[in-house]
Amino acid sequence: MARIETGNDLTTAVLQPGWTVVDDGFGLNTSTTVFKVDIQFDIDAFAVKGNAHPDPTYSYLKLDKWKVSWDSLAMATLTIDYVGIDTAINSGVRTNPNTSSANGLTTENITTHPNFFPTIAGTNYNQSELGPLVEIKTPIDYLTQVITGQTLIITKQQSWIGNNGACFESEDGGRFIGFVDPTYPSFYGKTNYLTTTSTYSGVMYTTSLADAQALLMLLNTATATYSWGIFVLLPAWAPVGVGSSTGNQNLLSQVNIEEFGSLYKIMYEIRYSKVGWHPLVYTNI
Repeated sequence: MARIETGNDLTTAVLQPGWTVVDDGFGLNTSTTVFKVDIQFDIDAFAVKGNAHPDPTYSYLKLDKWKVSWDSLAMATLTIDYVGIDTAINSGVRTNPNTSSANGLTTENITTHPNFFPTIAGTNYNQSELGPLVEIKTPIDYLTQVITGQTLIITKQQSWIGNNGACFESEDGGRFIGFVDPTYPSFYGKTNYLTTTSTYSGVMYTTSLADAQALLMLLNTATATYSWGIFVLLPAWAPVGVGSSTGNQNLLSQVNIEEFGSLYKIMYEIRYSKVGWHPLVYTNI
């Protein structure tokens, strides 16, 4: 039996009722629309990445991706996803950042503890038999050594002990050997300690290539506020300020960017330090 055609010939895409718009709460809007078309319809010419949403109210939403199902009776169902930024949020230029935190304990070398000097290890050291012998290289005229082939005279002496059995190779400190006094069981034999670590992971979207490039340039900078320039990346509940080392406490440690429709999706990470990121090592802004 021959096919009998009636109604719309579907030579142009016909938008179906029931299409949706979803707001993620931070300003990102997504929409899913369904079209019916004839199987001969040129989908590649119609569903071009970046095309505007068919409803004028949501023309700020741009085509991201599509899929097609081939139906019976020479018809096809075309499903298109659109994405964009609500124009009521930051004038539609960027979403509000969506940030979460991860907090826990990590192992660090005991010498990195902020109280290692002077509280834990002290600053005054005395020689003791508790620690191992350490080598001393007697300073000889190195020029003479090169000419005559002489070798350095190597002797050994007792190592030096500070607070809590902290052992060093010289009276001025030098290389830390370890905690060698068993009368301090909380420290004896210990080389590491547990320290708190806090990181923030976030995502934001922007229509501006300049925004994406600006955030890349801010990588490895530390701030004492919630913001890096015009970008407010930390939530109001995050601790901010200057640490005891005079460094700002939050460091922008990672920035990743990918295209999402006509937007730039920016994924970032921030590392928090209670003592701060020292300005001689990290750029403080």
